[in-house]
Amino acid sequence: MTTVANSVGQKKGFGATLWDWLTTVDHKKIGILYLIGGGFFFVLGGIEAMLIRLQLLIPNNDFVSAGFFNELITMHGTTMIFLAAMPLLFGFMNAIVPLQIGARDVAFPFINSLGFWMFFFGGLFLNLSWFLDAAPDAGWTSYASLSIASTGHGIDFYAIGLQIAGAGTLMAGINFLVTIINMRAPGMTYMRMPLFTWTTFVASALILFAFPPLTIGIFFLTFDRMFGGNFFDHTMGGNTIIWEHIFWIFGHPEVYILILPAFGIFSEIFSVFSRKRLFGYSAMVFATVLIGFLGFMVWAHHMFTVGLGPTANAIFAVATMAIAVPTGVKIFNWLLTMWGGSIKITTPMLYALGFIPSFVMGGVTGVQQGAAPLDYQLHDSYFIVAHFHYVIVGGVVLAILAATHYWWPKMFGTMLSEKLGKITFWFFFIGFHMTFFLQHFLGLMGMPRRVWTYMDGQGWNLFNLISTIGAILMAIGVIVLIINIIVTTARNERVGNDPWEDGRTLEWAIPSPPPFYNFAQTPLVRGLDTYWIEKQEGHKGYTAAEPVTDIHMPNGSIIPFFMTLGLFIAGFGAMYRVDHSWGLGVLVFGLAFTFLTMAIRSVKDDLGYYVTKDQIRRMERGRD
Repeated sequence: MTTVANSVGQKKGFGATLWDWLTTVDHKKIGILYLIGGGFFFVLGGIEAMLIRLQLLIPNNDFVSAGFFNELITMHGTTMIFLAAMPLLFGFMNAIVPLQIGARDVAFPFINSLGFWMFFFGGLFLNLSWFLDAAPDAGWTSYASLSIASTGHGIDFYAIGLQIAGAGTLMAGINFLVTIINMRAPGMTYMRMPLFTWTTFVASALILFAFPPLTIGIFFLTFDRMFGGNFFDHTMGGNTIIWEHIFWIFGHPEVYILILPAFGIFSEIFSVFSRKRLFGYSAMVFATVLIGFLGFMVWAHHMFTVGLGPTANAIFAVATMAIAVPTGVKIFNWLLTMWGGSIKITTPMLYALGFIPSFVMGGVTGVQQGAAPLDYQLHDSYFIVAHFHYVIVGGVVLAILAATHYWWPKMFGTMLSEKLGKITFWFFFIGFHMTFFLQHFLGLMGMPRRVWTYMDGQGWNLFNLISTIGAILMAIGVIVLIINIIVTTARNERVGNDPWEDGRTLEWAIPSPPPFYNFAQTPLVRGLDTYWIEKQEGHKGYTAAEPVTDIHMPNGSIIPFFMTLGLFIAGFGAMYRVDHSWGLGVLVFGLAFTFLTMAIRSVKDDLGYYVTKDQIRRMERGRD
């Protein structure tokens, strides 16, 4: 048993800083790593989207080739869903949820680190396909007939990269579940948890049940392509349609894995900037749970045109319409939270206000597609593209941008420029509606999705032109946000614990950024919006549940990094084992390296360290 070194607060050299970030198991730093990794892939996916829109700017365009266009749409969808939206949400979950429930860290700090590195190396593996002339080209859903017939190694990159990244996601989901169940502060009952914590909890439960089917499906796909498995080859007794079932049993809950944390983010923002308790808290909680439950009962609405028959279509149509009800409950509760409130129009609140009409439009078109006969007409048209982006961009991406502005001061101790933030919002928001609103009409006019180019004289030219201009405006908005982040970081103007002045939950009761041990004393939660209660009673900070005691903290570890590096290396070996004589050796080496690091982890007796009472008191006095 050791005590913490006196290095806290000292400046480190580049090497020591790099080592610190590679080995960290601190949930706040891992949250920042998720934001950096997810932000990088978000920009990459955005560049891919811009190339798609530039190709569709005018009819008969040859800006990119047909094959490259297929690679672009595949990588854009895969990157944005798996490598941008989810990791960015995980960043905020990591940084904020343990603080909201009064915990020192997540339940399994080592696994938290391993989950991040698996996401990062999986994403890196997938995107290296661009440089090896083998990007996947069968669409982000990789339907089996196309993905099995695809030549080259593109789909292998997809399968192995997502297998690695998906395992990291599953670890993160289990970690959040255990953390929220076991590590809440005294008095933090389930019905006192902030909505962001609740939505994280339900989304993590969805991950627990939704990701194993995807894992199995990709495992089958990998065996079909690399080892002659024939799971999906109908000429060898397999079943192509089974891939669609497996994918969408994951794919539809995945939409709620993304949107529920977004709902939680907006619930926090509406409450804080309306200076009111969230209206209908209990109804919001039950609506969240109901959305999670129904999310597993609607997957075949993606398959109305497959030929499942009228009975199956009718059942999934009813379930699809039913899931709109708890979502409607949430919309009305947000409106009633603002009703009569003292509303403050900040950048996060602008995103929240823009979210409601945008998401309602996406939801309404979703209910339309729940009607199987209409879906027959709209299926695989640009109407679907418009609907999907209204849900994901109008819901999830707006929430990520809102959370970036809202929690930035808590995570980094500096405040992003409100002026630049509002410029970002207007560029992004106007550009978003310009891009996707008219695509509903393109779909109704018969433009199919996933087409490389289109003929002149079909009435699609103007709407495609406006869509592309809108995409450019969204790109400008993101560039302004990046400038905002760089300028804010360079200025480094520090802010206090509660920079928005109306924080209601526990994270606003501690310094910005929080100390590595989060809370000097375990907090006592005295009700919903516990920090608001303390402020109303004139208290500074939070009520402690116990005196200052020694705090046990986990040691950092480089093992998660190396464990994942072994899988990354093994992936290349598995892929090239037939093409090259060295492939099998690389596969064996990579797996052996991973198993060796797992063995080291198993036998290493790592007991962590203690921060003593005296050290805590000194550090707390230094902050006052």
